[in-house]
Amino acid sequence: MTPLTQPPANAYIQLSQVNKIFKSPAGAFHALIDINLTFDRGEFTAIMGKSGSGKSTLINMVTGIDHPTSGVVRVGDVELGRMSEGKMAVWRGRAMGIVFQFFQLLPTLSILENTMLPMDFCNMYDRAERESRAMDLLRLLHLDDMAHKLPAALSGGQQQIAAIARALANDPPIVVADEPTGNLDSITEKLILNIFEDLASRGKTILIVTHDPVLAHRSTRQVFISDGEIINETVAHALSIPNNHKLKVSKAAAPHQAAPGAVLARQGAVDQGMIFIAGGNIQVMRQAKGSPIHVHTLHPGECFSQFDLLETEACGLFFSVAPDAPADLLEISYEKFNALVQEIPTLEPALRRQAAERGALYCPVKTRKSFWRSG
Repeated sequence: MTPLTQPPANAYIQLSQVNKIFKSPAGAFHALIDINLTFDRGEFTAIMGKSGSGKSTLINMVTGIDHPTSGVVRVGDVELGRMSEGKMAVWRGRAMGIVFQFFQLLPTLSILENTMLPMDFCNMYDRAERESRAMDLLRLLHLDDMAHKLPAALSGGQQQIAAIARALANDPPIVVADEPTGNLDSITEKLILNIFEDLASRGKTILIVTHDPVLAHRSTRQVFISDGEIINETVAHALSIPNNHKLKVSKAAAPHQAAPGAVLARQGAVDQGMIFIAGGNIQVMRQAKGSPIHVHTLHPGECFSQFDLLETEACGLFFSVAPDAPADLLEISYEKFNALVQEIPTLEPALRRQAAERGALYCPVKTRKSFWRSG
């Protein structure tokens, strides 16, 4: 099995052991820490985290606007750190469309002229066809009636759409946007999300920095960053706790592949910690007279812990890998799990709620004996 931390060889965008340290009179600030991350062609990814978590710094590494202190950033067959600034600027203009949070439209140029700028800068397409291409883009985004107006004459939402048109001018394979819906009304936000979804369906790789849960929900993938570190995506999806707490859990989890049919946990055992499912399926079985009964299936992006066993301790449950394929897991030992429960105040309540909700699926209420409700 390929280790869960090893980037796939065919990744379109790949960051390997990327660190970024900013130096100031107050000392060094480690903005990105050992980032290993990949993005494939056609993915629509939302990069999420609170302010100061490292989202924009991460995007600056991908676009080549900034450079890592150490590590490698590769896009396709191009290693960004090996290009001069001049070559980087031209490459970026052809390979990436960047949508800035505050539009960055040139105020003295019309919307049409702003849209043509990337073509002029990168010398893309014949001069005679640049204007018609720009108009086609504006028409596609329902902004053609504003083509000859200056940016100041447009609403904030219209300026953001114009910025998207400019980003698409050279038909780049990658589109990067920093908080593209942060200052927009709900109608314009929906239009822009539709645009991004359509671009991804056409094979564009879309990377969006956002705080917006609506945008994140519409994306096909979410990457969470906290204090400069990437939270394991399986952990991030499985737990409803703050990101800094997810990061601690993520660091404690070790990758493991379990064979088809392997029993992972059984009620009555006292050494169960926590297991996250990264790949494959886990069957929840209830012991009964004769053959065990299959009562539920846990899928990738879900987890279970000792609380699931304690919530339904009278039901004779056991958790096993589905018989048709192995499962990729992230495991936290009993000792580490108990230490995390003591250290992270939000973890136990979240897992107890999860276990209580699932208990109704696992066995009838009359046979359940919850450990925290028993006298």
